[in-house]
Amino acid sequence: MADRALRRAVFLDRDGTICEEVGYLNHISRLHIYPFAVQAIRRLNDAGFPVIVVTNQSGAGRGYFPESLIAQVHERMQHDLAVSGARIDAFYACPHRTEEGCECRKPRTGMLERAAREHSLALAGSWVVGDRKADVDLARNARAHSIFVLTGYGRGEYEWHVREWENQPDFVADHLGAAVTIILQREAANAAAPAAERPTMTPEGAR
Repeated sequence: MADRALRRAVFLDRDGTICEEVGYLNHISRLHIYPFAVQAIRRLNDAGFPVIVVTNQSGAGRGYFPESLIAQVHERMQHDLAVSGARIDAFYACPHRTEEGCECRKPRTGMLERAAREHSLALAGSWVVGDRKADVDLARNARAHSIFVLTGYGRGEYEWHVREWENQPDFVADHLGAAVTIILQREAANAAAPAAERPTMTPEGAR
């Protein structure tokens, strides 16, 4: 199937992007979705973007919590979002430790490739939003656009380490709500312009 027949998606990190970063989320009681995240996800739903969560959860592989907790957290997230009319179209989680060298742990693209197969998605031109360097590198590896958010670990990562990164984020946003505004504005401008005049995706004015 040609890329033009596929949909582009918005891939969201979980902890620190949609819900509060608490280190290892090792109990359902520690799940707290950011208030702005619900509206942000609903805006993406309304715009017709598939919304896919991709999350590294090595705490399961390290024995800090059972792998079943990952599914439990995602079920609770889906329920809480649905109450406000928002939804996640799919969740993908990597439970492996870094040293296992799996293909699914971000910044490798295994979770995105699986999502692309299962949901008829085009990775090139899609969006990746997250609060860690791995999310920026993931976007680059998948030929997607990256938005780095300053929630969770983001502000510290950005202020102390961004100058050392080989791959710089395409955009920086204060939180997921601001990131969605960037996505919708850029996509609208791209759709409205003739092909020869469509704007390039640059970080200018992203914050």
